[in-house]
Amino acid sequence: MQIKDLQNLIENNLNDKTQEFKRVFHGRGNYYEAYNFLTVDSIDEILYVCFFDEVEKDLEKELLEMLEIIYEKYGFKAFVLQRRYLLKTPCEVLKGHLDDECFAIENGLKYHISFTNRNIGVFFDMKKGREYISSICKDKNVLNLFSYTCAFSVSAINAGAKQVVNVDMAKGALRQGRANHHINKLDTKKVQFMPYNILKSWNRIKKAGPYDIIIIDPPSFQKGSFAATKDYEKIIKKLSTLASNECTVLSCLNAPELDTQFIKDIFSTHANEFKFEKRINNQETYPALNEEKSLKNLVFKNF
Repeated sequence: MQIKDLQNLIENNLNDKTQEFKRVFHGRGNYYEAYNFLTVDSIDEILYVCFFDEVEKDLEKELLEMLEIIYEKYGFKAFVLQRRYLLKTPCEVLKGHLDDECFAIENGLKYHISFTNRNIGVFFDMKKGREYISSICKDKNVLNLFSYTCAFSVSAINAGAKQVVNVDMAKGALRQGRANHHINKLDTKKVQFMPYNILKSWNRIKKAGPYDIIIIDPPSFQKGSFAATKDYEKIIKKLSTLASNECTVLSCLNAPELDTQFIKDIFSTHANEFKFEKRINNQETYPALNEEKSLKNLVFKNF
């Protein structure tokens, strides 16, 4: 694919641009092999570009010139670049300016984002997962493990959940999660924010149960706190102590080296009362050459 072809593809995806977050180019799934280092997002009036690998200078120059044309043509107010291959990755505002507070919109709900952090505040590839939970959560008690900034909680409370319990060891993320509820005018009396290490806090988490819906959305690896290869099964082993008699589990994993069978095997070994129902399809805007290396959202039920 030549630069001009890439430009045409991005522009085609921007032709229905709205305020809603949209990935307009996704190279990370190796579907477009020449650009597997690149993602491009439309976040309302922000054009947000990530380079995941360092590229040859001439190619970088050509890409940024093309993206600047798109920035001008579609009326963005800021053109932001993040070099994810650097350990400390402050974003560069290449054109325009950012407001003091920035927000992204998904299905009409607002989420605070920050371009001073490595992750901007919400993982938007989980949109289909949030839509699924929203479709089943009315009047249900929901446990949101590894909640980060509580996007699942916002969408679930908005859809009529009876209660959501958010658990994450990052207190700052939970503070932002509380703020995300407030900016959407949602009642936080129905929401708990638990700043705990999940693997060491089962008794505290269990007190607000039993849960009708359990969301497990961990990092694939977080030094010193979680490694999917050895810790995922520790969570599944605890499901029987947390779940109601009719419980749905959304089991998520975004580790290219681990496939869907990895999760299914853990359930069959340690929680075989939960039966696999389906895998939620990823968004079309996140194409992947091999789906097993992309985001996995698996649904299990014990009824």
